[in-house]
Amino acid sequence: MDHAAEAHRTDLMTITRYVLNEQSKHPESRGDFTILLNHIVLGCKFVCSAVNKAGLAKLIGLAGETNVQGEEQKKLDVLSNEVFIKALVSSGRTCILVSEEDEEATFVEPSKRGRYCVVFDPLDGSSNIDCGVSIGTIFGIYMIKEGGEPKLEDVLQPGKNMLAAGYCMYGSSCTLVLSTGSGVNGFTLDPSLGEFILTHPDIKIPKKGKKYSVNEGNAKNWDGPTAKYVEKCKFPKDGSPAKSLRYIGSMVADVHRTLLYGGIFLYPADKKSPNGKLRVLYEVFPMSFLMEEAGGQAFTGKQRALDLVPKQIHERSPIFLGSYDDVEEIKALYAAEEQ
Repeated sequence: MDHAAEAHRTDLMTITRYVLNEQSKHPESRGDFTILLNHIVLGCKFVCSAVNKAGLAKLIGLAGETNVQGEEQKKLDVLSNEVFIKALVSSGRTCILVSEEDEEATFVEPSKRGRYCVVFDPLDGSSNIDCGVSIGTIFGIYMIKEGGEPKLEDVLQPGKNMLAAGYCMYGSSCTLVLSTGSGVNGFTLDPSLGEFILTHPDIKIPKKGKKYSVNEGNAKNWDGPTAKYVEKCKFPKDGSPAKSLRYIGSMVADVHRTLLYGGIFLYPADKKSPNGKLRVLYEVFPMSFLMEEAGGQAFTGKQRALDLVPKQIHERSPIFLGSYDDVEEIKALYAAEEQ
């Protein structure tokens, strides 16, 4: 046994150590945020384990219900939702929870209440479970205003007010990407230790990318700027090479690739979905927060995504996010259309 190598493994930057280090930079903090993040991490570990066993445990298959979005629920969706609600409530640090699976927001009972609101999609891309495609959990954290009873308005804030956002991708490895407002870091689960280890410190998205990601099956319903942009990706007139199309159909996986390699992810509004398809609070906001923290941009076709003020918890929006220069191009096309 190589004792030197084993000893080195104890010097790893785990997610717990990372969050505690961040906490130490804020002497006034009481550690509540750290406890909350630890409970989210625990939920991610639990779901990762369930996803890995899904085929064996007969967790695959429909639970026989449809969720509030009219999508068939997988058993794993239901399980993941319960796992995160229990983990967040038991942290004693949350007051309002908004889940993609629940029609109404969950208000935590007063004895277990804290100062944070958490918005989350417990299992994004779950229709891909049966074919082994990467799926994930997306989350965002807000703080409520001091004093008074928690209200739904505490969650219906613009994305720029988020304290932290992240996602956990359950794929060939289990990767958790997190930003607490000072850069983006990626952690990979070491199954032998049961710990998330820092493997992607300070992620920065390339300023311009070579890939675009969009569901081209919707092309006949697109608006002008989206159609022009995709045409430009395929047939550039300035002599540059064409962009490669990469589309998985699982938002976490598509955004993760965009974050690491650059390029743009598009989910525009179209004739079928005039307000877009992705939900503002727990899909658009957390991913836009991460993109901006990594040096990219996120745009709705009308404005900066993080400036949106949602009126309902399950509101939808179009979204274009990714490398700074690539999003600039789509912004220019929308600006030209307005004129």
